[in-house]
Amino acid sequence: MMHAEYNGKDLQGMVLRLEKSSVYDGEGFRTVVFLKGCPLRCQWCSTPESQSPEIETTQDGAITYGKMMTVEEVLVEVRKDSLFYFHSNGGMTVSGGEILAQPDFVLALLRRACFEVIDTCIETSLYADWKIVEPILDVVDSAFVDLKFVTEELHKKYTGISNRRILENLRKAGACNLGEKIIIRTPLIPGVNDSEEELEKIGRFVGGQAHIHHIQLLPYHRLGTDTYRKLGRPYLLADVEIPTPEHMEWCRSVVASSSGLHVM
Repeated sequence: MMHAEYNGKDLQGMVLRLEKSSVYDGEGFRTVVFLKGCPLRCQWCSTPESQSPEIETTQDGAITYGKMMTVEEVLVEVRKDSLFYFHSNGGMTVSGGEILAQPDFVLALLRRACFEVIDTCIETSLYADWKIVEPILDVVDSAFVDLKFVTEELHKKYTGISNRRILENLRKAGACNLGEKIIIRTPLIPGVNDSEEELEKIGRFVGGQAHIHHIQLLPYHRLGTDTYRKLGRPYLLADVEIPTPEHMEWCRSVVASSSGLHVM
């Protein structure tokens, strides 16, 4: 099907890959558009190939990560699954890397998807200026926001940057009645951010933001370690153990009691 001209149709973005029929990145069946480029360097990152904004190849040259695509080229692929979206309440999720590193491309992609009545979701750290964040939050149906720490020193140590901008954007989102679109996701890394003190800080902060209804705690995993090897990069958290179900439940109880919110 040919689609008429629209604003941003030919804008290009650096795409890592498209993943079909995902059930972990929003409601229903989703097509996930993974982008390349991220200002954070989280030591547990499971997609190190998404960090650089440039096209990369593995050391042996067997795999290439990254491809320039236009908004319309992405949507051609997204539309192929429209029947699945209709029957499952699914849609398109834009993930990273960090999507806010390519704001013009992302906003054009989201606006056109919304125009075509495709449900939209994003996965982001909210690490960008508010003038970039606000229009994107305004147009999407839902947003998963990673909140890794509240303590700034820990955030700097394990991600390489301050979290002040992230926390301020969450405050502004609540104040602008955009918080109802946000689901907080906290990756639970044993020995890193799972202390009672840090979990209580996370709970109190999120519980104090308007319209945010629940939090998801995601257990640490070692997916992606083979990609580090292929790219010739060290994996810094190789000695961290995967949290037990009992520990995850304890962490949820700490966050729930300090936030007053539902914790998944």
